[in-house]
Order: sequence, then C-alpha cells, then structure tokens
Amino acid sequence: MEMHQMRYFLAVADELNFTRAAEKCNVTQPSLTRAIKLLEDELGGPLFHRERANTHLTDLGRTIRPSLENIVAGSTDVKRLARDFRGLKSATLRLAVMCTVAPNYLIDLLAGIRMDNPGIDLELIDASAREINDLLIKGALDVAIYCLPPDESDDRLNLIPLFKEQMVIVVHPKHPLAQRNAVRAKDLDGQSYLSRINCEFRGYAGEILRGLGVSYQTIYRSERDDWILAMIATGLGFGFMPEGCVTHEGVVARPLIEPEIWREVNLVTVRGRPHSPAVSALTREVQRVKWRGTASTNT
Repeated sequence: MEMHQMRYFLAVADELNFTRAAEKCNVTQPSLTRAIKLLEDELGGPLFHRERANTHLTDLGRTIRPSLENIVAGSTDVKRLARDFRGLKSATLRLAVMCTVAPNYLIDLLAGIRMDNPGIDLELIDASAREINDLLIKGALDVAIYCLPPDESDDRLNLIPLFKEQMVIVVHPKHPLAQRNAVRAKDLDGQSYLSRINCEFRGYAGEILRGLGVSYQTIYRSERDDWILAMIATGLGFGFMPEGCVTHEGVVARPLIEPEIWREVNLVTVRGRPHSPAVSALTREVQRVKWRGTASTNT
C-alpha cells in the first residue's frame, strides 16, 4: 500500500467523482483509477460502487476510510515536524553544562540562542564533567560545555575552546594564606582541605601536590560549591576551585602558583557524529559570544 494510493482514495471519497479527484490530486484520471484498482486488489474488494452519476463508498471503503485518513494526516504531521526541525522552527537541544561553570558565564550565550532561534527548546542538563563525558559519548546528549584534566583527553571528542580560568585557593579573610598575593603549592602543606566532589580536577591536582611532597588533611566533602564556600567562610580550611566560582562574600581567593593550574572550558561534540541544525546554531552563537574569563588562544 503506497501513500499516493491512500491520498487518491481519500480524494475520491471526498469528491465522489473520479475526474474531479484526479484534478484535485494533479494526476490523470487513468493513473488515479489504476492506483485505486491496485489498492482494491491488495485489500481484497471494491472500495467504491461505480455507478454513472452515483459513485459512493462500499462497506469496505467506509470501514477503512478513518484509518487511511489518520495515516495520511500522520504523514503530513511528520513532514511538517521534519520541516520545522530543519528550519529551527521547532527543535529540542539537549545541552549539558558542567555544574562547576558559573551561570553568569553562559547568560549571553543562552540569551543569544533564544533571540536568534526562538524555535529551539533548550534543555539544560547539570552534571559533573565525567558524567557529562559519558552521556555525550553514549548519545544521551547533543552537545556539552565542560572540561577534563589533560590526562583524560579523548580522541573521540571534538573541542571548541571557550575560555580559560585559573584555579585558585579559597580561604577565610583571616586565614594566614589570605595575607599573600598568591599561594604556592608547598604553602598548603599541613593545611585542612574542603573537597569539592564534582571538581573536574579531583584526583589530578592531588597527584600534583603529592608529587611535590605536599600533604594536607581532607576534613569535609560536598557536591555543592555553595556549601564548600560557606564552610570555608567559617574558617575551617582551604578550598580549591575555579576563580569564577568564588561567589561568597565571606571568603577570599588567591591564585595557586608553583605550579599554576588552569582549566579550559570547551564546547564538546562527538567527532564524526552528524550535527542537528540546533547544534549548528549553538556553535555559531558560541563564536559570537564575548566570553568572560580569559579568552582561549584557540578561539
């Protein structure tokens, strides 16, 4: 059963005249008649009583008409949805953002996407960098904004650098380290540490410090940066986080030096995976945004 046969049948059912139905379908009457005959052969009986001036549906024709109307209407809806998707009149974009990226870094991007492409329904997913990495590769996401340490790079991914941020040491204003312009890694030896469970450098930075002979005591862990900052503000110890995440008035941030550690946040897609029009629109908007933080040299 072909789609054009269904349309021809419905045209005759509406017009009750083969000539007018053929004109409505923009085909010759013999072509329409032949298509209806093939449909009748397939369904096992006549669909119309063909009388000189009284063409009308048979019982079989009346029985199948609602179903064929639903099929043709569904086909029309599918084509419209596909057309709207290609033209960005109606599309869903699943964008994951690393939970340690400050929201104000993304305001211009999200506002620009909405202004230029009002048909895009943006679905934001908030997760840790490693969770996002797995979801993206599995195909559960369209695109993501996150970063991972250099030793976790993945050749399957395509990265568009957005901005860089220096990692800083965060302490109470009366903490001895707060009196310095910068904190050397060795200055952290013997200090109490408040650990961010979702930190993309978790484990990586610790290896660097241990390699320098630095030892510290982890006294508190949390998935939430606001809790870490609140606990630091009580004077419990130091935190390690991107500069843009330091938003609590009761703490101060000092650059970590010797060594410096920076994170480069990227727009990430899977290499070789075809992009939807919505992802392409996001990529174009990314190029127009003036990013906060330090501009990446690769943008």
